[in-house]
Amino acid sequence: MTDRVARLTGRAVREGPAGHPPRATLDDGTVVVVKDSSADRGAATAEAAGLRWIAVPGGPPVPRVFGADDALLVTGLITPGRATLIAAERFGRELAMLHDAGADAFGVPPPGGPELAWIGRTRMTNRPHDGPWGDWFATDRVLSYLRAARDRGSLDPAGAAVVDAVCGRIGALAGPEEPPARLHGDLWSGNVLWGPRDDGNRDGAAWLVDPAAHGGHRESDLAMLHLFGLPYLDVVLAAYDEAAPLADGWRERVDLHQLFPLLVHAVLFGGGYGAQAVAAARRLR
Repeated sequence: MTDRVARLTGRAVREGPAGHPPRATLDDGTVVVVKDSSADRGAATAEAAGLRWIAVPGGPPVPRVFGADDALLVTGLITPGRATLIAAERFGRELAMLHDAGADAFGVPPPGGPELAWIGRTRMTNRPHDGPWGDWFATDRVLSYLRAARDRGSLDPAGAAVVDAVCGRIGALAGPEEPPARLHGDLWSGNVLWGPRDDGNRDGAAWLVDPAAHGGHRESDLAMLHLFGLPYLDVVLAAYDEAAPLADGWRERVDLHQLFPLLVHAVLFGGGYGAQAVAAARRLR
């Protein structure tokens, strides 16, 4: 693997890769993280494209991509830190900047990213959609994973029918039309790493890692932050709403946007998440 890291970075490797996550030290002393995705071929290419796409001026910091192929990704190391109120407020404003960078269409992949990408350990299709967000979300996000979760036994037919009915009413539930936003796409708390800023600012920052980036609705990223919790989430959301006011009723749409990640988890991990998806669908009126 040392030779592959050297090839991807264009630098000699002084030490490693070793540890968890695997790290290597380059010849100039730079420490990099080496992520082996050989079990999910193409995932490293998709993640590298996503990291480059979400690295927008004024947006949340992301680790530098040193190189990638279809199985290996080499990025900069984020020094661990802790969440602070000031960093959370800044994160809200920066996330608004990321979303405002936009996308050409709902479902569009990052430049250089494959159509058949990944979210976690399952596949995700990224293909541009010309119609309204709700039609794309129902077809390419909810229904495809609903079928997979049902086939896995994570939802029974009655529960699947409840979620399917939501897709039939998606136009009435989706809220005001918005342009496609540039999404991280897998923005749960584990993909938000708190650490120092590159500029040495002691207030720290929220770094974004492991994106499943695509063009989508900005409320989807916010709904995923709600799903598993985030330190100072209320501060993040207030700063976001001040920088880029959210449409009326966005809190009532959180359940709608959470259907996708809940169904992904139902496919990957089983029935408890399927039950959560059905419960979220039942709350939508």
